[in-house]
Amino acid sequence: MAKPRLLVGDLHERHTGLTAALGGTFFEAACVCFSRHHESPVDVEIVRKEGSAVREFAFDPPDERERNAHANEIDATEAGAYGVSLAAVEAVESLVAVRRAETLSGADWYVAPVGAASDDLEACYRLEVSGTDTGTLSVVETRLSQKVQQTRAGKCNLPAIASVVGFKQRVVAIRKVDDSL
Repeated sequence: MAKPRLLVGDLHERHTGLTAALGGTFFEAACVCFSRHHESPVDVEIVRKEGSAVREFAFDPPDERERNAHANEIDATEAGAYGVSLAAVEAVESLVAVRRAETLSGADWYVAPVGAASDDLEACYRLEVSGTDTGTLSVVETRLSQKVQQTRAGKCNLPAIASVVGFKQRVVAIRKVDDSL
Protein backbone atom coordinates (compact mmCIF):
# COMPACT_ATOMS: atom_id res chain seq x y z
CA MET A 1 0.00 0.00 0.00
CA ALA A 2 1.37 3.43 -0.97
CA LYS A 3 2.03 5.89 1.83
CA PRO A 4 0.17 9.19 1.82
CA ARG A 5 2.33 11.95 0.36
CA LEU A 6 3.32 15.34 1.69
CA LEU A 7 2.29 17.50 -1.28
CA VAL A 8 4.74 20.38 -1.36
CA GLY A 9 5.47 20.57 -5.10
CA ASP A 10 2.09 21.89 -6.21
CA LEU A 11 0.97 24.00 -3.23
CA HIS A 12 -0.16 26.89 -5.43
CA GLU A 13 -2.86 24.69 -6.96
CA ARG A 14 -4.64 24.36 -3.60
CA HIS A 15 -3.38 27.35 -1.58
CA THR A 16 -4.92 30.52 -3.01
CA GLY A 17 -2.44 32.69 -1.10
CA LEU A 18 0.51 31.32 -3.08
CA THR A 19 1.70 31.89 -6.62
CA ALA A 20 3.33 29.15 -8.68
CA ALA A 21 6.68 30.94 -8.41
CA LEU A 22 6.55 31.24 -4.63
CA GLY A 23 5.34 27.69 -4.16
CA GLY A 24 8.10 26.49 -6.48
CA THR A 25 10.69 28.31 -4.39
CA PHE A 26 9.37 26.66 -1.23
CA PHE A 27 9.47 23.21 -2.86
CA GLU A 28 12.96 23.70 -4.25
CA ALA A 29 14.26 24.89 -0.85
CA ALA A 30 12.63 21.93 0.93
CA CYS A 31 14.34 19.55 -1.49
CA VAL A 32 17.72 21.17 -0.83
CA CYS A 33 17.20 21.07 2.95
CA PHE A 34 16.11 17.42 3.08
CA SER A 35 18.88 16.40 0.66
CA ARG A 36 21.52 17.75 3.06
CA HIS A 37 20.71 14.83 5.38
CA HIS A 38 18.64 12.26 3.48
CA GLU A 39 18.00 10.55 0.18
CA SER A 40 14.57 10.63 -1.42
CA PRO A 41 11.97 9.62 -0.48
CA VAL A 42 11.84 10.58 3.20
CA ASP A 43 9.14 9.77 5.73
CA VAL A 44 8.13 12.95 7.53
CA GLU A 45 6.37 12.62 10.88
CA ILE A 46 3.76 15.28 11.61
CA VAL A 47 3.38 15.53 15.38
CA ARG A 48 0.55 17.33 17.16
CA LYS A 49 -1.52 17.00 20.32
CA GLU A 50 -4.08 14.78 18.57
CA GLY A 51 -1.38 12.30 17.56
CA SER A 52 1.06 11.86 14.74
CA ALA A 53 0.86 11.05 11.05
CA VAL A 54 3.53 10.07 8.57
CA ARG A 55 3.69 11.40 5.03
CA GLU A 56 6.20 10.56 2.33
CA PHE A 57 8.10 13.42 0.70
CA ALA A 58 9.70 12.47 -2.61
CA PHE A 59 12.14 14.67 -4.49
CA ASP A 60 14.79 14.57 -7.17
CA PRO A 61 18.27 15.26 -5.83
CA PRO A 62 18.95 18.99 -6.28
CA ASP A 63 21.45 19.82 -8.99
CA GLU A 64 24.37 22.20 -8.56
CA ARG A 65 22.37 25.21 -9.72
CA GLU A 66 19.58 24.53 -7.18
CA ARG A 67 22.11 23.98 -4.37
CA ASN A 68 23.87 27.22 -5.31
CA ALA A 69 20.57 29.13 -5.42
CA HIS A 70 19.81 27.93 -1.88
CA ALA A 71 23.35 28.11 -0.49
CA ASN A 72 22.29 30.49 2.28
CA GLU A 73 21.28 27.96 4.93
CA ILE A 74 19.09 30.36 6.91
CA ASP A 75 17.08 31.54 3.90
CA ALA A 76 16.77 28.04 2.46
CA THR A 77 15.63 26.61 5.79
CA GLU A 78 12.99 29.34 6.17
CA ALA A 79 11.66 28.91 2.63
CA GLY A 80 11.68 25.12 2.87
CA ALA A 81 9.92 25.25 6.23
CA TYR A 82 7.15 27.42 4.73
CA GLY A 83 6.45 24.81 2.08
CA VAL A 84 6.65 21.78 4.35
CA SER A 85 4.58 23.42 7.12
CA LEU A 86 1.86 24.55 4.73
CA ALA A 87 1.66 21.05 3.24
CA ALA A 88 1.60 19.46 6.72
CA VAL A 89 -1.15 21.77 8.02
CA GLU A 90 -3.14 21.01 4.89
CA ALA A 91 -2.64 17.26 5.41
CA VAL A 92 -3.67 17.08 9.07
CA GLU A 93 -5.87 20.15 9.63
CA SER A 94 -7.38 20.69 6.13
CA LEU A 95 -6.16 24.30 6.18
CA VAL A 96 -4.60 26.14 3.23
CA ALA A 97 -2.73 29.43 2.89
CA VAL A 98 -4.98 32.29 1.81
CA ARG A 99 -2.70 35.24 2.51
CA ARG A 100 0.67 36.31 3.91
CA ALA A 101 0.34 37.79 7.39
CA GLU A 102 1.24 41.37 8.24
CA THR A 103 4.29 42.36 10.27
CA LEU A 104 3.67 42.16 14.05
CA SER A 105 0.70 39.81 13.64
CA GLY A 106 2.70 37.12 15.43
CA ALA A 107 2.57 34.85 12.40
CA ASP A 108 3.74 34.31 8.84
CA TRP A 109 0.54 33.18 7.08
CA TYR A 110 -3.21 33.17 7.33
CA VAL A 111 -4.61 29.70 6.73
CA ALA A 112 -8.28 28.80 6.35
CA PRO A 113 -10.38 25.71 5.77
CA VAL A 114 -10.29 24.43 2.21
CA GLY A 115 -12.85 26.37 0.17
CA ALA A 116 -13.06 29.37 2.54
CA ALA A 117 -13.13 32.83 0.96
CA SER A 118 -9.72 34.50 1.06
CA ASP A 119 -11.20 37.89 1.94
CA ASP A 120 -12.83 36.62 5.17
CA LEU A 121 -10.05 36.55 7.76
CA GLU A 122 -12.56 35.70 10.51
CA ALA A 123 -12.44 32.06 9.36
CA CYS A 124 -8.63 32.04 9.45
CA TYR A 125 -5.92 30.89 11.78
CA ARG A 126 -2.56 32.61 11.96
CA LEU A 127 0.28 30.20 11.15
CA GLU A 128 3.74 30.88 12.53
CA VAL A 129 6.46 28.82 10.84
CA SER A 130 10.05 28.04 11.68
CA GLY A 131 12.59 25.49 10.60
CA THR A 132 15.85 23.99 11.74
CA ASP A 133 18.37 22.26 9.56
CA THR A 134 20.36 20.65 12.37
CA GLY A 135 19.96 19.56 15.96
CA THR A 136 17.92 17.03 17.84
CA LEU A 137 14.22 16.65 18.43
CA SER A 138 14.61 18.73 21.59
CA VAL A 139 15.76 21.65 19.42
CA VAL A 140 12.51 21.35 17.43
CA GLU A 141 10.44 21.21 20.64
CA THR A 142 12.23 24.22 22.14
CA ARG A 143 11.72 26.23 18.96
CA LEU A 144 8.04 25.24 18.92
CA SER A 145 7.58 26.63 22.44
CA GLN A 146 9.24 29.88 21.34
CA LYS A 147 6.95 30.14 18.33
CA VAL A 148 3.87 29.55 20.50
CA GLN A 149 4.97 32.48 22.68
CA GLN A 150 5.56 34.62 19.60
CA THR A 151 2.02 34.04 18.36
CA ARG A 152 0.62 34.90 21.78
CA ALA A 153 2.48 38.23 21.69
CA GLY A 154 1.20 39.09 18.20
CA LYS A 155 -1.04 42.08 17.60
CA CYS A 156 -3.87 40.00 16.20
CA ASN A 157 -6.74 38.26 17.95
CA LEU A 158 -7.23 35.41 15.49
CA PRO A 159 -6.47 31.92 16.77
CA ALA A 160 -3.00 30.68 15.94
CA ILE A 161 -0.99 27.59 15.10
CA ALA A 162 2.79 27.26 15.44
CA SER A 163 4.77 24.86 13.26
CA VAL A 164 8.44 23.90 13.28
CA VAL A 165 10.11 21.74 10.64
CA GLY A 166 13.17 19.72 11.60
CA PHE A 167 14.80 18.75 8.30
CA LYS A 168 17.46 16.53 9.85
CA GLN A 169 14.91 14.90 12.16
CA ARG A 170 12.27 14.56 9.39
CA VAL A 171 9.59 15.98 11.66
CA VAL A 172 6.99 18.74 11.61
CA ALA A 173 5.81 19.73 15.10
CA ILE A 174 2.47 21.55 15.14
CA ARG A 175 0.73 23.12 18.10
CA LYS A 176 -2.43 25.19 18.35
CA VAL A 177 -1.62 28.16 20.54
CA ASP A 178 -4.44 27.47 22.97
CA ASP A 179 -3.01 23.96 23.58
CA SER A 180 -1.28 23.52 26.91
CA LEU A 181 2.49 23.65 26.88
